[in-house]
Order: sequence, then structure tokens, then C-alpha cells
Amino acid sequence: MKKYISYFWIGLLSFLSVSCHDFFKESSQDEIIPSTVEDLRAVLYSEAYPYTLGTYDTYLLLLTDEIQCNGLQNDNYITQHENGTPVFTFNPEMFDGVEPFPDEANGWKAYYEQIMGCNVIIDQLPEINGNEQEKKALEAQALLLRSFYYMKLAMIYCLPYSGEGVDPETALGVPLILTMEVTDEYPKRPSLKVLYDQIEKDLLSAATMLKENEEYLPGNVYRVNPEAAYILLSRFYLYKGDDVSLDEAIKYAGLAIEEGPLLTVLSILKDGKSIYDTDLSTEVVWTYGMTPAFKHTTYFVSSHFSQATPWSVSNSLLMMYDADNDLRYTTYFQTWGSVYDGKKVGYNTSNGSDRGIRMAEAYLNRAEALARRFVKSGNDADRVAALKDLNDLRETRYATGTYVEENISDGNALLAFCLEERQRELCLEEGFRWYDIKRLGLSVTHKYIDSEGVEHEYVLESNSPLYALPIPKDAMDRNYQLVQNPR
Repeated sequence: MKKYISYFWIGLLSFLSVSCHDFFKESSQDEIIPSTVEDLRAVLYSEAYPYTLGTYDTYLLLLTDEIQCNGLQNDNYITQHENGTPVFTFNPEMFDGVEPFPDEANGWKAYYEQIMGCNVIIDQLPEINGNEQEKKALEAQALLLRSFYYMKLAMIYCLPYSGEGVDPETALGVPLILTMEVTDEYPKRPSLKVLYDQIEKDLLSAATMLKENEEYLPGNVYRVNPEAAYILLSRFYLYKGDDVSLDEAIKYAGLAIEEGPLLTVLSILKDGKSIYDTDLSTEVVWTYGMTPAFKHTTYFVSSHFSQATPWSVSNSLLMMYDADNDLRYTTYFQTWGSVYDGKKVGYNTSNGSDRGIRMAEAYLNRAEALARRFVKSGNDADRVAALKDLNDLRETRYATGTYVEENISDGNALLAFCLEERQRELCLEEGFRWYDIKRLGLSVTHKYIDSEGVEHEYVLESNSPLYALPIPKDAMDRNYQLVQNPR
């Protein structure tokens, strides 16, 4: 094995050789080789799954219309106000080390470290003996996780695939690292098309292998499964956005709905339980993350101070709900005095996980793809099917006996309603709103209140170059081949 040159592998290799010493054996100074399927399974769980990740995408909320600034009304929140300011004000130097920004939000480094864990599995599987189906089940999980991380990187550091003026053949993706044996060449950024083609390839392979070897999967919501692959595929194709991709989004969302669990009826989530609390919530397909003490407090705080926190759920988001009958209003949010906080990400659940993939996304992905296809073709069957998905989802979100079905005949109105429902359901999760802003070409206006109480307005223009966020300075410093995003 050649020595690792790329900066994000150097630290991780040392970490792997220490944290995995119980199941790695060294055959040379430069080479570490697992010997059994169990060894690789242990590596998969500890180094490829995202359970050790911090809140590396929570800061994306500060770029959206789902968060508002309340200023600095309590000195206990000076750090939170400072940390969030560069992002909320769309400062193009937010990751340059000039403005305060916590290391735990360096998604570039974090996701590439997880990708390395996936590559260890994929590279070493052919070298060990064992049941072939067990090995395929491990490979499938590693492929799905690797594609999941590359989708995260694309959502943060790349322009939207079908965005206005974006040519996927020339727009920049992120470096593709597909093996643990990195050469002494620093990785370059391929085109956005090359990146998406690789994600698609990995996801399709993962979906097939997960289904074919399902009996060798752990069979719990803390590990990925075929339904997780189907929902990620529907997400991928919806984000890609061309006509063929819409058909594929509908197909894979349909497979997830056919084979996955039922939607959660929100009325059963008593005593402030989270949608990710799998003791009660049926719709969780895969869950990850650990929340022992509100891990997202770098930016958003849930405390008992009477003064408003610097950042909170925006009034514009709250106004999208029927506060009397839509149970999401009280299930997804909580109030501390005069401000609202999210009760999804970073909220303590009895099982300790607070994010992941839910069945609700499958219904929303299929409904949007059907609505877009209806706008293009005028096929009324697509309109009817899209409305059914939306009504099926919404009925589970309303107080018993209060929901009245929507019936929308105009295609553009239906699509607009789909997008509104998407925000109502997926708010504050997984960077969804940030990527929707990008792919829809939306502008965002923020009212920022500085530490002196003075209000300023900052605008992210439609189709801004900042849709592709700047690559962090430490990554640029360590890899001379990287091309920074325009700012």
C-alpha cells in the first residue's frame, strides 16, 4: 500500500490503526489487513457509519429562510451569535479562517473521513474469506454510505445539477476518492456529471445487493437497508431533475412505499416525543446521530434563559402551519419563552438518534416528481397520484377527524403546494431546505441583528455563485490541485 498523501487520509489512517487495533493486523509498516468478515463488520460500524459525526450540516440552516436572527440579548449566547454570523450574513469568507467558525462544522473533512471508512471495506472484502452473501451485504452498506456522503458533499460544495446556467459537463464536482490506496497525486475536482454518475452507480449497486442479501443485514433501523437505498435513489433522481430522472424518482419512491414501513400517525407521539423516536415512530427507515445533550448548540440553543436566543425558527416557517389542527406545529417545534426551537435534529430521543431517512420523504419525492411530470405532459393520472401521496401524508399529520383532502387541478399550483408541503414536513433536517433553495433558484433575505442591536439586511441572490459554498481553507491549503468555488 502506498503511503497516504492526501491530508484527509493521513490523520484517519493513524486513527484507524489505533481505534481498530483489536481487529486489524499489520503485515508491514505501510499495510494493515483485516482477516475476517467480523473484522470488516466492526470497521463498517465504527468507521463507515456516521454515528461519530458531529453536526456537520446543521449550520446549513443558517443559510435558509427557516431560521431568523434575534440579536444578542444575553451574554450567555455570545459564542453562538459569533459562530452563526458569517453564515447567516452570506459572508463569502465564512470558511477562510477570517471569521469565527467551529471545526465541528467542517463537513469537507468529516465526510471524506467517513468515505475512507467505506473504502476500507470495499477494498478489503475481496482479500478475506467468508460467506459471499455476508460479504456482499457489507459491500452494499459501504457503497450506500459512500454515496450518501458524496451526496452531502454535492449539496454543500457544488452547484445544483439542473440549476439555471449550470452545465454538468463543466461545472465542478468534488474529488472522487474510490479506494483506500491513494496515490501520491493530489485529487482534482471532476465534473458535476462525473460525480453524479458515480453516486448513481454506487446507489444502484447498493440497492440491488441490499435486496439480494437482505437476510444478512442486521435488520434494525440503525443500519441501512433496501428501503433506505430506494429513498436515496428517489432523492438523487429528484435532485438531478431531467425528464428521465423524474421517472426514476417515481419508480424508486414507489418501491420504498411498497416495501417500507407505514407513516407515523403524529397523534401517537405523546409527551414531546420526536419523529425519530423509534419506540413510537413507525416511519423511520434508518436513523443515526447521537444527542446526549443537544449537540447542535454550536448555533441553536435550547435553554431556560428567559431572553431570546440569537437564532431560532423563523416566523415565516411557523406561519406555514395550521396551528390548530396540524400536529407538526407542536411535534416539530417547541417554545422557550418568545422564541421557537426545532424538536427534530438535536432533540433528545429515548434511543439517542435524531436524524436519518423517513418514509415521509418517499411520499414527497414521488408527489413532486409526479406533479412536475403532470406540468410537462398534462397526464391527469399523474395529478391524481400526486394528490393521493400528499393527502395520505397530510392525513397522518393532522388531529384525528380534522383533515380535509386537498384537490388541486392546476399543475403549477399543485407543484407549488408540493414544495410547500415538502418544507412543512422536512424542515430543519438533513440540509433539505438549503438544497431545495439551490435547485429551485430561490433568493433568501435575512434580517441580521448585530451585537449592538442594529439591524442589517443581507440577500442571497437567486442562482448565486454562493450556492456552491466555499471549500474550507484548510482543505485548500493542503491540496494545491483543488479549485475554489467562485465567490
